[in-house]
Amino acid sequence: MIEKKQKIDAEDKAVLVGLVQGEQTYQQVEEYLDELAFLAETAGATAVKRFMQKMKHAESKTFVGKGKLEEIKQYVQSKDITLVIFDDELTGSQIQNIEKELGVVTIDRSDLILDIFARRARTAQAKVQVELAQYQYLLPRLKGMWKHLERQGGGIGTRGPGETEIETDRRIVKDKISLLRKRLSEIDKQSFTQRKDRGEFIRVALVGYTNVGKSTLMNLLSKSDVFSENKLFATLDTTTRKVVFENTPFLLSDTVGFIRKLPHHLVESFKSTLDEVREADLLLHVVDVSHPQYEEQIGVVNKTLQELKAFDKPIVIVFNKMDLYEEKNIDEWIEDEVRHEILRELRERWENETNGNCIFISATERLNLDELRSTILSKVRDLYKIRYPYKTAFFY
Repeated sequence: MIEKKQKIDAEDKAVLVGLVQGEQTYQQVEEYLDELAFLAETAGATAVKRFMQKMKHAESKTFVGKGKLEEIKQYVQSKDITLVIFDDELTGSQIQNIEKELGVVTIDRSDLILDIFARRARTAQAKVQVELAQYQYLLPRLKGMWKHLERQGGGIGTRGPGETEIETDRRIVKDKISLLRKRLSEIDKQSFTQRKDRGEFIRVALVGYTNVGKSTLMNLLSKSDVFSENKLFATLDTTTRKVVFENTPFLLSDTVGFIRKLPHHLVESFKSTLDEVREADLLLHVVDVSHPQYEEQIGVVNKTLQELKAFDKPIVIVFNKMDLYEEKNIDEWIEDEVRHEILRELRERWENETNGNCIFISATERLNLDELRSTILSKVRDLYKIRYPYKTAFFY
């Protein structure tokens, strides 16, 4: 049976590989590799070199061309590289072919994200969800992983021991997936019962790209101590707290961050965790406005919300890290009048695009938090009038 073990060690020196395809530019792929490097760092590895190649389509056997693979091989051998990470999903046979050529462990972006999730899972639910996603990722890649054992017997009508091993492994993996789905279903029922027991409260959920400051904001709004750090996927499990603003109570939930190219199996496995998003009455979409690709990140989150059938809910976009935005985009020697004009144009643009449902803050600098609380309170009270009108007199 193929072991489902963590593939990344803290001592790993990694090279990153990206393909420039279709209408993509080198700059775009460089930015994707920036995120891949951050993912590698989160998993404990150090990215020391990047390789990019422009191709119409990925090479079916080795993903990149022969020349580029040889270039990577020479670097790997000369610098004692222990890990190669591809930014796109690889097939089992591609992984096997690349590892045979390079002589080091090769993983793709999905495998890296799964590794991080496995490290970060704390609750029984998160552990089962990650394990299920890992086995679903493994199943279609078994053949490539057993390639070296295939057809050793040779001849028509004979099967090599590798094929027998593949069939055995597929059956074991499928049985494991079935068992994990049953366990997850049982945990989901318990979670559903717990959510029902919370009573008639308006529910507010923090959503957003990973590492945009959701957990920091959760701590400020709920005066709680939710784990947060400057790494991707610091929070896997949904945390819910009861919050009271001016005699008006509501439930506030912090959810797992989204990311581009999030493995499909993870989205499927974590749908139960994301029930907090589906069942929320109001979504606070937190955005790191200082990030160069924050607009693309907004698109990724919106697409995921559409997949979860939660995009039609009331949404307030919370543009976080305004202090860093000014630091990165506005020179300190610029006159105050010009600075205010730049910020005013930014606000006006997004107020027009969101019909006024946006706010600009800095969670770490406590900038504009009173306006955020006031906005949340107003939205929550309006929702109570619609959902539980008989409660509103008590709150006021």
